[in-house]
Order: sequence, then structure tokens, then C-alpha cells
Amino acid sequence: MKVLVAGLNHKSADVEVREKLAFTGEKLEQGLGALLALPHVREAMIISTCNRVEIYMGVEDPGEATRQVKHFISDFHSIPEGLLDKALYFHTDSAAVRHIFRVASSLDSMVVGEPQILGQVKESFHLALDKKATGVLMNKLMKKAISVAKRVRTETGVAENAVSISFAAVELARKIFNDLVDKSVLLLGAGEMAELAARHLMNNGVKEIVVANRTLERGCELAQDFKGRAVPFSSFKEEMVHSDIVLCSTGAPNYVVFKQDLHNIMKERKQRPVFLIDISVPRNIDPKINGLENVYLYDVDDLQGVVDSNRHERNKEAQKAEDIIGSEVEVFERWVASLQSIPTVVALRQRAQGISEAELERLFNRLSLDEKQQGAVRQMAQAIVNKLIHSPTAALKEDVEDRDQLIAMIRKLYDLNGD
Repeated sequence: MKVLVAGLNHKSADVEVREKLAFTGEKLEQGLGALLALPHVREAMIISTCNRVEIYMGVEDPGEATRQVKHFISDFHSIPEGLLDKALYFHTDSAAVRHIFRVASSLDSMVVGEPQILGQVKESFHLALDKKATGVLMNKLMKKAISVAKRVRTETGVAENAVSISFAAVELARKIFNDLVDKSVLLLGAGEMAELAARHLMNNGVKEIVVANRTLERGCELAQDFKGRAVPFSSFKEEMVHSDIVLCSTGAPNYVVFKQDLHNIMKERKQRPVFLIDISVPRNIDPKINGLENVYLYDVDDLQGVVDSNRHERNKEAQKAEDIIGSEVEVFERWVASLQSIPTVVALRQRAQGISEAELERLFNRLSLDEKQQGAVRQMAQAIVNKLIHSPTAALKEDVEDRDQLIAMIRKLYDLNGD
């Protein structure tokens, strides 16, 4: 049996196509059942996320299975096969194994190192297990993929360092304050990026978020989402006295916070550090503020610089991850190759056991032995069988290039071709 991957992702298809091919709700279970009904598909699992739709299979004939699966996808989603040609990709054998390991390890994700995909792989695998859609091959493959992903996260820094503007803001806040627990945040304006950064800060332990927006109603809605409070925009300077982190994204055409404002605010704060993030374009905070003691101001270019540097570091770590995956693919391929030997190993042991049992029965019919004596003779016979078949069994399990020839030779020598 061979491993086959069929699918599309954010690199091969736009979101409109991915939406049409998604396996959501009942479609996922229906899809698994339909796949297993295909003549050449023995095992199957489907991963369907916003960025990818992929089918992992154990198949008898990869060529025929590829043709059947393409037809299945077209028929199941009512999309002409011709429209799938540019979007779909297929991988077999070691290329398929490598692809699955890279997906689980988040090396094939839109954001390399993101943690969500491993959970999605686990969830898809558990569903396939529950539906009895997987067998020896896929079970081993997916368990290996999960362990490889964990190894990549443990042994590399591929998941470290923020690679989005909002996460970069959180990373910088941690460097300034060490611990974000009990820190307060002022959201000055309701820009989307600032809002996202505020959510990340809340997830990292900040105690309170205050929203000051020119439209108070919108500020109240946002504050309710954060379980915080809203204040009139005109009172934001008073709020800055009590805020450790200020996220500014007002959409104003010029500065709304000036150096003198911060000078007065820092006096009232008794010079406690404050972290200002100006995500507005054009900027809303006067850059001269950076000259004040204990004031840390970053604009969107500063944050982008952090993101670019971190992305470079992640890419270096990704190469280490690729090396780990390469070695793990080889391990899995050796295991797959060893499966070819199993029927011969089983047949060899059965043949040896059969001869032993026949000879023991013949011996016991001729000799009058009590139960204890018979037991001793059986033990000796079993020991002889084990020693005789040990060498050919070990040879069959070894990773050798001429495995097929070795299997054929042993089956001929031991007359196993009828088994």
C-alpha cells in the first residue's frame, strides 16, 4: 500500500476555490465514506481548514487512485474537473510523507510556526479513527506526523518570535515590562490592527482595557468585547496617567498626542514607564516623545522592523526543521519497506511451527512420556525452531536494497509460495 496526498492550499488556490472544496459539518463524514468506497482507496483522512483542503490516503495503485480521487472531488463538490487542474496537487510515497510532516509542523502554513495546524491535524485524525477510516499505514503515519511536529517545536525556534504586527507589539511590551499581568491598556481609537493587538495583550494577562474613541457608541461596543470600559475621546489624556500601554490608531490626519502632553503625564505617573504603540498612518503621536525618560514609543515601521527580523530568524530555524523532517521521512520509509517482509516472516514462522507440531505428535505417538516430559521436549523443539528461523527473519527485517529478491529467495527455499 502507498501513501497518497491530494489537495490544495493558500498557495495553489484562492479563497473562493478553497471555500467551494471545503469539507464542513456533515460533508466531512460523508466525504470519508465516499472516499473509502473508491476501489483503490483503503484508508483515508481529510483535513479541511480555511487555508487548506487535503486528503491523506493509503492506496493500492497511486495512478488509478489519483484519477478516482480527482473525479470524486469534482463530483462531490459539483465542480468541473477542468477547473481543478491548476488548484489541485498530488504527492505520493516519500514526497507525500514529507508533505504531511511539513503540514503538521507548520512549515507549509501561511505563517510558518503558527500553532493551530497541529491541533487541526489531531482533530481530523481522531475523527477518521472514530469513523474507522484509517488502518495500519495511516495510523502510523499520523502518529509519526504528530511526534515530528512536537520534535520540531522542541528542537527548533520555528514557533518563536512574533511575525505579525499585533504579536510584535505584545513581544515588545513583554521586553519593557517583563510581566504583563496587572498592566492596564488604553485603546486610543478603534483601528483594526490596534484592536487585534489589544486582544493579544489581554490573552497575555493585562488586567484592564479602556477604550477612548471619537464615536462613544463604537467605543462602548468595543469595551464590552474586552470586558473593559469606554470613556469620551476628550478625556484620553487623563486616562493615560493610569495606563501602562497605549495603543493608538485614531485615523486622524495629524498628531493627537504631543511631547508636552507626555511630559505632564509622566510627572503625574511619577515617571513610571509607559509603552506607546502608534499604528496610525499618518502617525498620531509626535515622535519627539521618544526623547522623554521612561517613555517607549514605537510606530508601525518600528514594529514591521521587528517582524522582518523575527521572520528572518524563523526562516533560519525552519531549515533546521526541514533537516529533522528529512531524517524522520527516512525512518518512516524504512518502516513502510519492512511491511513488505511481514507476510513472509509470518509464513516462515507458521511453516516452522507446523513442521515442529507434526514431528512432536509423531514422536509422542511412539514414546510413552508423561506431561512433564512432553513439556520439556516441546520447549526444546520451540528453541530449535526459534534459532533456525532467527537468521532469515532478521535478514527480512533489515533495511536492504535487494529486499524483494531476498523475500523471493526465502519463499522459494522454504516453499512458502503457496502460503
